[in-house]
Formats: sequence, structure tokens, C-alpha cells
Amino acid sequence: MPELKEYLPELKETTRVRTRRGYHYYFSLNGEYVKSTNNLFGRRLELKGNGNYVVAPPSIIKAHQYVYEIPLSEMLPIPKVLIKKEREPAPCVEERKHKTFKIPKYHGQKVDCIRQIFSRDLEEGERNNSLFILYNLLLQNKNTDEYSKKLVVEKNGSLSKPLTEAELKKLYRKAYNYGCIGIRDKLAYIKCEACGHRFKEGKLKDSNILIKNIRILPELSNTQRGIVCLLGTVFEGEYPSINKIAETANMNYETVKNAIKILKEMLVIDEALYN
Repeated sequence: MPELKEYLPELKETTRVRTRRGYHYYFSLNGEYVKSTNNLFGRRLELKGNGNYVVAPPSIIKAHQYVYEIPLSEMLPIPKVLIKKEREPAPCVEERKHKTFKIPKYHGQKVDCIRQIFSRDLEEGERNNSLFILYNLLLQNKNTDEYSKKLVVEKNGSLSKPLTEAELKKLYRKAYNYGCIGIRDKLAYIKCEACGHRFKEGKLKDSNILIKNIRILPELSNTQRGIVCLLGTVFEGEYPSINKIAETANMNYETVKNAIKILKEMLVIDEALYN
């Protein structure tokens, strides 16, 4: 991109690597912290900073060997314009508030994914799903519709790149139920390890399908037993479809369907569930 050299004349002299689709330019950080971005100068240009990596010579990717056109010994210090760009203070008071967002009070403190969504500066590509799931989780945990919307608006306003009001309105629709596995499927950043809500507040209580049927587990086939274990752990408190169970267990749909039918006949699971 010729005009890029107007912003960064150092590109002509610093370490350069020919890639399959263009060039990588190297600069030394000299202790500076540079935040990565995929939208440098408002264009589709990547800047890789601390904690990131790139394919380097003499790597070969799809028959192309990465080579230095200007060697590492010629690497220049990171241009000040890049450091300044990543360290500019927020231009207004509203944006400074984004850095001090405090998790509000809400019902469902033990549902840790709610806290994780509140804690994260949601990125483009995850804002819609995150705020939609946040809204539904707040409703499921007995927060009023009005209060749930208020918290979603506050969270959205705290983001570096918030959704528009029109985009937010599209999120205020109720899902049937969002359980753990559905949330993990939609939000890759969610970690369940510390959540006290798993297995109904961290314990296998009498209502759990495994506890209720523990004496007859040895009588079940391997497939039936595997499905019961799946329903009592991964799907605890949820009622997935047969197709979802088969997909999660990596089993044949008909195999799961037949096993579910037998489990219903044995009264292991409710006849009205898992269709």
C-alpha cells in the first residue's frame, strides 16, 4: 500500500519479510508496549504487538518460503506514531468511564458466566451474542425485564465499541432457556471451572439424574449409561434435544434415540423430555 509509507517512512529501511500476500515489517519495541490491532490507521492493516507472533523465515507455508528482503540486523525502533496511537487517552469523559465499569448487583451471583460477561470488554464479533445471552441469563435468574435491560444498556455503554441503540433493541427477545453447554457453544471465552452453579450449586443433589438412578446404572448398556452420565453432568438442569445429545456425545442419532426410548420406558427420564 503506497500511501502507508506516508504514515511510516521507516518501512523503506526496516527489516522486511516477503509473505504469500505481501510483506511483514519488523520494528524493535525497546521496552515499549504496543497494543495489537487489525484496523491500523482505519484500514485493514495488522499491527502485532506484545504477546503476538508471526510466521518468520525460513518457514514454508503452502509452498511459499518466507525470506528476509532486509535482514534483522537492519531493524529500526518502533515509530513514535504507533506508540502514540496505542497510548492516546480517551477523548472524552464517557470513554474514561469504560475503564472503571463496576459489576452491578443482580440476582444470580453464583452463575459465573454472568460475571464473566460483565467483566469482559466485549470485542466486535462477540458483542451481540454476549449481550443477548446476558439479557436472558438475567431474566432466568429472576431479575425483572426492566432491570435486565438496564444492566445490558450499562454494560453496552461501558464497551470500547458499544452497539447502537437500534442494535440493542434487537437483543431484547427471550430465548427458551440458556444452559451451560449452549453458552459455551456461543461464547468461547466463558470458563466454567470456578462456577458454583454447576451441578446445581456445585453438588450432586438428590434431584440429579445420576443420584436418582445410581442403583440401576450397572443394569444399563454402555450407551444408555453414557447418556445418563452426560445428562447428569454436561446437561445438568437442561433438556437438550436428541440431536444435541448425539452431537455432543459424538454418537449416531438413531442410537441415541433408541437409548432415550428405553430410558423413558425404564422411567429413568421423564417421558415428556428429550425429544
